[in-house]
Amino acid sequence: MFLKNAWYVAAWDHEITRDLQQITVLEEKICVFRSESGELVALEDACPHRKLPLSKGRIRGDTVECGYHGLTFDCAGQCVWSPGTGRIPSEARVHAYPLHEKYGLVWIWMGNPALADPDDIFDIPNYDDPAWGINRGSAMELECNYLFMCDNLLDPTHVAWVHEGSFAAAGTRDTPLRVTRTDSGVIVHRWIMDHEPAPFYKKVIAFDGHCDRLQHYEVRYPGHALIRAVFTPAGTGGPDGPMHDDTFIMDSYNFMTPTNAHQTRYYWFQLRNIRPDDEELSRMMSEDVQKAFEEDRAVLNEVQAGMLNKRSAHIDLPIDAGPLRFRRQLQAMINEEQQVDRQMAE
Repeated sequence: MFLKNAWYVAAWDHEITRDLQQITVLEEKICVFRSESGELVALEDACPHRKLPLSKGRIRGDTVECGYHGLTFDCAGQCVWSPGTGRIPSEARVHAYPLHEKYGLVWIWMGNPALADPDDIFDIPNYDDPAWGINRGSAMELECNYLFMCDNLLDPTHVAWVHEGSFAAAGTRDTPLRVTRTDSGVIVHRWIMDHEPAPFYKKVIAFDGHCDRLQHYEVRYPGHALIRAVFTPAGTGGPDGPMHDDTFIMDSYNFMTPTNAHQTRYYWFQLRNIRPDDEELSRMMSEDVQKAFEEDRAVLNEVQAGMLNKRSAHIDLPIDAGPLRFRRQLQAMINEEQQVDRQMAE
């Protein structure tokens, strides 16, 4: 169901503190906290004795004490104290998950720890560039499978109906799409030429009149997306168009973390190439983007319910080529990973 050997977002960095707390990723309950030095720790949230969650226990320095019988575990998941005779059973340990802090996010590796390489985390080139502004919002809880949001983020056409007051504009209904498969995922993109800007972008671009617009929708395995919006004066866009001084670029980064088969935690932020220190612009963009994403959430929650309770088969359309290609390749990766795991277990 899920690709295990991959980095997922576990939390915003400020969400993990010295307090023990439970998160759920890929249906696995995990106890997270920070050590005394501020290092991130993630342990299987179940004492091996009677499976009381460790998050219900107590933090003692850099160890976690189970709240039932006091078994105590270090940051690597090894039991360092047990009641009774003093002998610590060899099975008294819990799985420790690799964590890495980057881009204001905490990333967790859910598969074989030996394969966890922080260099494989989604690359965001302009994150620390002072010429780029940033805005972000709170993580969103979706009552749907993460793949429905991946579908959504490989579907530029849906904005014409779901986001009429923000991202929709002439050309978003019927301009042909191009689908490209890469080593890391799928890209669906198109240039929409010589049209009026969409309402959301009209408030931030620095030129008047019609625009050429790029919709670049890219989702990488297992569920990380870059949505690039480019608005440039009409006649200056297109794959070979010159870059105009007033060209506006917004890179929206979206990270889908499956909680379980029917729930997803969705993290997002945007980078822009204009007015990096304009706090009012950042606030406005965050509020408007949050409103648009709430529109997505309302639709996708209903899609999940409808797909779970359908009384007839659903259909696919030509505009679904990107999402279907992504799903097929991701499933092939999951199947291969599971086959390797079975072979190693034999």
